Amino acid sequence: MSITAEAKQEVIASNARAEGDTGSPEVQVAILTSRIKTLTEHFKAHHKDNHSRRGLLMMVNKRRSLLDYLKKKDVGRYNDLIQKLGLRK
Repeated sequence: MSITAEAKQEVIASNARAEGDTGSPEVQVAILTSRIKTLTEHFKAHHKDNHSRRGLLMMVNKRRSLLDYLKKKDVGRYNDLIQKLGLRK
């Protein structure tokens, strides 16, 4: 249910602000988004998996907190990130 190491490295490389950046809010939100999409696909086949659903809700809340922080710090970076990840409709 988690993403592979190679997929995680690709997500980090595509969202890093500088070389070796793994902790910026952009990278963290992108990793969480990838994991959330994976779990969402899992629930299409396993709709009664409530233990994993709790983990999904915690990830969504963590992503929301990171996005709120980024919006408060730098609106431009926030807008670029949500557009790049396709989070808002």
